[in-house]
Amino acid sequence: MSYAALLGRPAVPVALGGALLGRLPTAMTALAMTLTLRAHGAGFRFIGVATAVLAVAGAAGGPALSRLADRRGQTRVLVAGALVSAGGILLVALAPASRPAVLAGAALAGAAAPPLEPCLRALWPVLVGQENLQRAYALDAAAQELVFIGGPLLVSATVALAPPEAAVALSAALCLAGTLVMAGSRPSREWRGSPGGGDWLGPLRSRALILLFLGLAGAGSAIGGLNIVAVAYAERHPLPGGAGTLLALSACGALIGAVLYGRSRWSLAPTARAVLFGAGLTVTYLLVALMAPVPVMVPVCLSTGFFLSPLLVVSFSLVDALAPAGTVTEAFAWLITLLTTGTALGSALAGYVSDLTGPGPAAAATALCALLGTGFLLLCHRLPESARQRSEAPVAG
Repeated sequence: MSYAALLGRPAVPVALGGALLGRLPTAMTALAMTLTLRAHGAGFRFIGVATAVLAVAGAAGGPALSRLADRRGQTRVLVAGALVSAGGILLVALAPASRPAVLAGAALAGAAAPPLEPCLRALWPVLVGQENLQRAYALDAAAQELVFIGGPLLVSATVALAPPEAAVALSAALCLAGTLVMAGSRPSREWRGSPGGGDWLGPLRSRALILLFLGLAGAGSAIGGLNIVAVAYAERHPLPGGAGTLLALSACGALIGAVLYGRSRWSLAPTARAVLFGAGLTVTYLLVALMAPVPVMVPVCLSTGFFLSPLLVVSFSLVDALAPAGTVTEAFAWLITLLTTGTALGSALAGYVSDLTGPGPAAAATALCALLGTGFLLLCHRLPESARQRSEAPVAG
């Protein structure tokens, strides 16, 4: 089925469009909050703490809310989360000079952020059928890149016309509007998780999923490292647009990789594909470490995204196949949490190594993290088939 045909399926435009609209704040809030706090005299140390609170709260809240969605259905969890999260974002916009208010708002915004990504991925089998899942997940991954391209642009456009607090308020409005659109769609209202899911470990009782998540954390480390390395590279090698150009090239590569992967047929097992794409991602980030001249660095940065999206798409398929019954939404949330955690650790590692020895070694260090992640993916692939099969989650007694 073509991408156009997928988008023509009933309820797909509403669910996907609502999810994309509601996910824009993930690429807006931290940037808008940083600009607002700087406008009110905050130092980078406090801004770093505030954005860290936002990220950590989101990493913790995502699996918890997704577990609720598995057990109670999507609509109430999504709407309640959006109301609380938008309230937290607005608190930052209304009281940017109050540090306690900013930290409380960041914590609420992150912890209650509606789990739109996990919920949408849990809906895809209902929306398009199992036979079209690979292309649907590829469409999802490609659309995700549009979020991270469009979100910062929206912030920039808003700040050009109004105070930075307006960009924070816009982030809250988009969170609420997008969530209401998706949660109001019939498939989301009617979706219910499979029976089970009562074990407190949830999807983490699957060894295969744990290895997959650790593999993605390694890939996330390389992604986070590129955010730092790109800035350091642009300071030494002037190019139009600076670091933003290099990061946009990586996003474009991810968009291309997602579209091409969704159109391809593969004979390799999904776990073998994950190893292949993890290895390819590692190689491209090792090429970044060479700190080549600009004409070479441009295609290198394009290639860093090219392997990322296929890795994510095949990981979505594996989560859908391996998550114990009744835990699929939570499993998708753990994927996001581990990927985000890896990204944060990669940024911290790259910043530390770059200060000590320069951006080349920093890129190499995060590429080695990606290599370690590929090792976890290989272990997942080599698990006996019986250990990789979906299991029934015990019901809490």
